[in-house]
Amino acid sequence: MIFNKKGNNPLLAAGFLFKGLHWLSKPELRAYILIPVLINLALYSTVLVLGYYYVNELIARFIPDWLQWLDWLLWPLFFIGFFIAGFFTFTLLANLIAAPFYGKLALKTQALLNGDTADIIEPPLMQMLNAELKRTAYFITRALPLLVLSVIPGLNLLAPFVWGLFGAWGMALEYFAYPLENQGVLFEEQKQLAKSVRLGALSFGGVAAFGSSLPFVNIIVAPAAVIGATMYVHELNKVAD
Repeated sequence: MIFNKKGNNPLLAAGFLFKGLHWLSKPELRAYILIPVLINLALYSTVLVLGYYYVNELIARFIPDWLQWLDWLLWPLFFIGFFIAGFFTFTLLANLIAAPFYGKLALKTQALLNGDTADIIEPPLMQMLNAELKRTAYFITRALPLLVLSVIPGLNLLAPFVWGLFGAWGMALEYFAYPLENQGVLFEEQKQLAKSVRLGALSFGGVAAFGSSLPFVNIIVAPAAVIGATMYVHELNKVAD
């Protein structure tokens, strides 16, 4: 498979995520969207409630009474930290749990793009889970050096920018994978294809990463990104033809 570089357009790529958001309302896709949205809602709600409880305990235990006025500062920092951490950890965990449903969503989206109304043929469950585990391992092994960079004085000034690029690239690989795996493209080839349209991939992944860090929006961004990535890959293949 080859992606034509004419599709390596940041504005074109980012636009497909917004098209994915629009397609969330399509009746044909609702059955494939509902469970992933519920998974995201349950996961984020659980972590938020637990985080609230434990941060409240930490503040009560370690902040003396005469510094209780700092609550107004600590709580906003907690919520900011929660949603930043949510992007890097909870998004990957939610996608790992919902991977089988996202594979089906990409298949149904591709069928609609092709004008095919027949029932979709689902890929094997273990194949989808194994692929998701490989991607998660890839992200973790690259995130660890970035964590080290984040605590080195001087160099840590670069950390936010490096994390931003890494997040955008990771989200591009994550969501490109679903339509590509349905076409039999394995992870190593997926990376090479994404590199061939690097600007477009980073633009798409960057918008998806930003949406994943926003409260409430992050619940629906993942299925929208799956749909949008399927549209983008479809367009890149069409351009290549």
